[in-house]
Amino acid sequence: MAPFATESPLYKEIEDPFPKLVAPQAAPRKYELLYRNILVFSYMHIVSLYGIYLYCTIATWKTFIFHNFVTQLVAGMGMTAGAHRLWSHRSYKAKMPLQILLMLLNSLAFGNTIIHFARDHRLHHRYSDTDADPHNATRGFFYSHIGWIMVKKHPEVLRRGKLIDTSDLYANPVLRFQEKYFFPLAGTLCFVLPTLIPMYFFGETLNTAFHLAIFRYTVFLNVVFLVNSAAHLWGKKPYNKQIKPVQNYAVSFLTFGEGFHNYHHSFPWDYRTAEPGNNWLNVSAKFIDFFAWIGWAYDLKAVPEDFARSRANKTGDGSDLWGFKRDNNLRLNKLC
Repeated sequence: MAPFATESPLYKEIEDPFPKLVAPQAAPRKYELLYRNILVFSYMHIVSLYGIYLYCTIATWKTFIFHNFVTQLVAGMGMTAGAHRLWSHRSYKAKMPLQILLMLLNSLAFGNTIIHFARDHRLHHRYSDTDADPHNATRGFFYSHIGWIMVKKHPEVLRRGKLIDTSDLYANPVLRFQEKYFFPLAGTLCFVLPTLIPMYFFGETLNTAFHLAIFRYTVFLNVVFLVNSAAHLWGKKPYNKQIKPVQNYAVSFLTFGEGFHNYHHSFPWDYRTAEPGNNWLNVSAKFIDFFAWIGWAYDLKAVPEDFARSRANKTGDGSDLWGFKRDNNLRLNKLC
């Protein structure tokens, strides 16, 4: 094994002793509001309106590029290539330098700790679009997008969340470090530095730089939330028409390849989260490919193309979105 490589134990789900949940499912419930979260998100979105005004009046184009292209991109890699593909699904392995880099980029994203995110995401996949799914899309766009953060967790989320094994996450020293120092680490990377850099390098005032940092973070969160909402509601289902997740190209473009959601829920272990023909939209997969090329990422898991096509033949809706090309042979096979 390479000197910097770290291995985590395999995780194994605990057998579910509770009554089976069949998706889609959203039983009637009484929402208990989390007023602090409501106030925080309300403040962020109000500040974002002010941020739009600042960009249209006094902010520099350098700040615009820094926040909305550079920072969003690197934060996105921490969320997609790190928290999601590496630690939630273990779809590839990373040596220690890459793990540290992804942990720092994820802290810049400030989307909760990786351990917390991965636990909830594994729960989401195991009970997708049921009351045990933290952001159950069966309850509609607003709930799955942001409403789920504004109310207390459903009892099914709490009790079935205990069945999700996170021992591999807690065994990882990089993730334990982030868990211990998350707020000072994420606060510095997500808000302090994105405020100071425009001030000292682009000539922004403290007022402008701070409010534009809040604007960037608000936009980033809403883009990430589209994977939970839009990518479960609007699009085609070429691989499995029985589930809610869909292929949504707009979401894929905005989230660096995370919107091929019907594919991802059909093959969650694929490090690309998308079929090969659509990887030109998949910046996160290119990021992982680069680090595999230099030897920091290895054991990349991918679904063979013929296997994915066979799955589309058997359970897809016939839309056949393979790299934007219509495959007449596949359609003919589905008719036979």
